[in-house]
Amino acid sequence: MSTPAEVAADTSLPDVAPRLRDLRRRRGLTLEAAAQRAGLSPAHLSRLETGHRQPSLPMLLGLARIYGTTVAELLGESAPEHEPIIRAGRGESAAADGWTYYRAGGPGRAMQALRLVVPFGSQGDVVRVHPGEEWLYVLDGRLRLGLGNAVHELSPGDSAHFDSMTPHRIAAATPDGVQLLFVHTLLQSPDIHPHA
Repeated sequence: MSTPAEVAADTSLPDVAPRLRDLRRRRGLTLEAAAQRAGLSPAHLSRLETGHRQPSLPMLLGLARIYGTTVAELLGESAPEHEPIIRAGRGESAAADGWTYYRAGGPGRAMQALRLVVPFGSQGDVVRVHPGEEWLYVLDGRLRLGLGNAVHELSPGDSAHFDSMTPHRIAAATPDGVQLLFVHTLLQSPDIHPHA
């Protein structure tokens, strides 16, 4: 006779069990090897794969990492299609601390592309350091870019590509502000603005 928890497991996530088994087999892992990597006993992983136990979120996260996939795929959700084209005037925008951010690329990617409008006098003294890389291209106005101890002034058509673990500051060097294209690797937050 099944316990209420086992019945709930059978009805709430019916497709997870065979998907867990299929993904493990596709990765060429034995039950014992996958269980060891996930910090589970082989018997516990077997119960997950046969639907006799419901995996917790930490277990799903660990198994997704081991199998090289996402929790969404483990749960049978199909990944949304990424629209490759962002039409003028249709990109999302957000404002934070005086800067205006316009999405110039699709969400949920490893890189985030933005068009930034930076007014004169906003956030020029804020030093940023975070994992990833940044690339920027000045469209209009002049940009003052501090990288470590060096300060560079960039004009329209100039670009910079740097490791964002280097302490950096971005500010408008002209009274009318500066507009730039900005691409950074999205390693932490999926928010629209990279430096909030």
